[in-house]
Amino acid sequence: MVNQLRPGFTFPTLRRFVSRKSCICLPAVAGHSYENCWVTSLKTSFLARGSGQPLTQNYVTRCVSCKIIYLETGPMRDESTKQAAQEYLAAKLTEEEQAYEAKLNGETAVARSPLVWKRVKEAIFAQCGEWNAVTQEETLTCKETAIGDLRIWCAARSKQMTVHYDSKKLLIIVKNAGRLEHEKDVILRIEGYRTGTDRDDRDARLMRNELPVNIDMLLLAELRVLTGIGRQRNA
Repeated sequence: MVNQLRPGFTFPTLRRFVSRKSCICLPAVAGHSYENCWVTSLKTSFLARGSGQPLTQNYVTRCVSCKIIYLETGPMRDESTKQAAQEYLAAKLTEEEQAYEAKLNGETAVARSPLVWKRVKEAIFAQCGEWNAVTQEETLTCKETAIGDLRIWCAARSKQMTVHYDSKKLLIIVKNAGRLEHEKDVILRIEGYRTGTDRDDRDARLMRNELPVNIDMLLLAELRVLTGIGRQRNA
């Protein structure tokens, strides 16, 4: 498409070639003849800042005597636009795949969260039973409440630990009265994740601070705090 531009229009850093009365197609202008005009043709490429890659290519035709300039924009002769489009498409597909993965992981977390909670309860009862078997007394009493929470009572210190399962928020919260006042509750999040190469190979796990949780080690540390012997064993 040919466009008439304002007189005196200039392009910075133009690379041009000049041909006097060369074969240039000029648009018809009412009341104007090119018979005695000095005609020049300029070919320019505008570059993307810092990249050195041309964004567009322009052909400028100028009738010098009457100072009329015409600009014609032609197609690019490189692959920059194609490459950019391919890069955009790849990024879009990646985002769609990630969104689909997140959707499947969310569905897995919801479906298997009861199983995760069941494993946590079994681990608590097992550790309390093992502890009592060693001490030969009911050091730790573990019971399930009417609302489904687990309460572990330490008779020696008259303190308890509560483990709560929030099925709607997919959270397991550990409240331990043996902790110091400034220490916060332990909040574990149930998330789905892929376990194999197939899209359906998925399971659910516990996460804390964006890291997978070893529930046996975490519960042992909490029982140590509850009984007053410290979170970690002294060397």
